[in-house]
Amino acid sequence: MLEKLLIRSRAVPSDPPKRRGATSLGPERDRFGLLRAVLSAVPWGQALMGAGIVLLAALVPWGTSEVLSAMDRQVMAIDVKGELVGENRTALERSAGKWIGRSFFATDLSDIKESLEQRPWVESAAVKRVWPDRLQIDVREKKPLAYWNSNRLVSRNGELFAPPNPEVAGRLPRLAGPDERVKEVIDMARTMSDTLTGHNLGFAGLSLEQRGAWTLTLANGIEVVLGRDQVEARFERFVTVYQERLASRSDEVRRVDARYSNGVAVQWKPSETASRTKS
Repeated sequence: MLEKLLIRSRAVPSDPPKRRGATSLGPERDRFGLLRAVLSAVPWGQALMGAGIVLLAALVPWGTSEVLSAMDRQVMAIDVKGELVGENRTALERSAGKWIGRSFFATDLSDIKESLEQRPWVESAAVKRVWPDRLQIDVREKKPLAYWNSNRLVSRNGELFAPPNPEVAGRLPRLAGPDERVKEVIDMARTMSDTLTGHNLGFAGLSLEQRGAWTLTLANGIEVVLGRDQVEARFERFVTVYQERLASRSDEVRRVDARYSNGVAVQWKPSETASRTKS
């Protein structure tokens, strides 16, 4: 009896264990699968590269500023270069000297350029930095063509300027006239000078009066009055008469009036003056 009971008790099965992965966990498995699918579709290599580029672009200005701040120093010297006639190199260096002691990198070079180009003789100024602490200025001066009126110069570009030392320009033709007609005077002077050179005559000056009358001055001191009308024709007539009749007596001639339709009127030097000229 006891044996049978023991056998029977072993045969009674216990409650079956619950199966793992019950149906209540099914939706979570579906959600994780969707997430994994989305993540696997993202091009992570390109995304990381793009993020790196954005970060680098943000850091470059900051890094550059920090590097320049660490490298920055004061301007210790200024070198002026260029072929100078009217300007004084020391004076230019002194004028630019107010930038000595300022930041090498932060100094605005255009300010220096603008300041120097205000000087009468300076046509242009090119400024550059020379590491570690110098500035170099290349100066180009205006090239004077002639003296203008009494105390100024006119450049080859037709620009009038009034330096404090116009005499350093040396021997130049003297032109005169209203400022607003300077181009016209220059053009006429060039034409006449070329013609005179072809006839072995020197050009010394040309003036245009306010009322429009022209007067030419030769290198030998002879004045030629051309008036207001038919100036080119009168000039050509004078050249012809001079070559044919006056060249041999040029040292006796003071003035020639070419305002005649069929010739010229000659004003001679006093005989005593002419004699001194010959001797």
